[in-house]
Amino acid sequence: MQKCFLTGCYTGLLPKAPGTWGTLFGAVLAWIILLFMPQSTLFLLVVLITIIAIKEINKYEEATKTHDDPSIVIDEIAGIWLAISLLPSTTLPWLLLSILFFRFFDIKKPSYIGKLEKLPGGIGVMADDLLAGVLAGLSTGLVYVVFTHNLL
Repeated sequence: MQKCFLTGCYTGLLPKAPGTWGTLFGAVLAWIILLFMPQSTLFLLVVLITIIAIKEINKYEEATKTHDDPSIVIDEIAGIWLAISLLPSTTLPWLLLSILFFRFFDIKKPSYIGKLEKLPGGIGVMADDLLAGVLAGLSTGLVYVVFTHNLL
């Protein structure tokens, strides 16, 4: 059960780019959740998933003596959910843009994102993706405001 949770129903075990697979899986789950529940529920799920993930990642890392195993993608799922929970619109174009921004921030790790990743245990694994999610949500929101208010 732990492996299924941490690897995003095993999407983190897919060959090449496990973080991208985890992000896409998380985005599809978010889209399904948003069909039935408001964005605020997605935000609350991020909080719940983060608390559980930190605990489970700590146990996993203690057992395997590894840090930030690439197959662990629950951090990408929480990050993309956080980005989507901040969007002013959850229509497909804005969801796709948030995915692109999230992957950019998660891969490039500018500014404090890279520093957070170095924190120990589950906190470090989760924190960088959560900040990437915040920045992706805010970036997508900024593009939304520019385009919907004809500011170009």
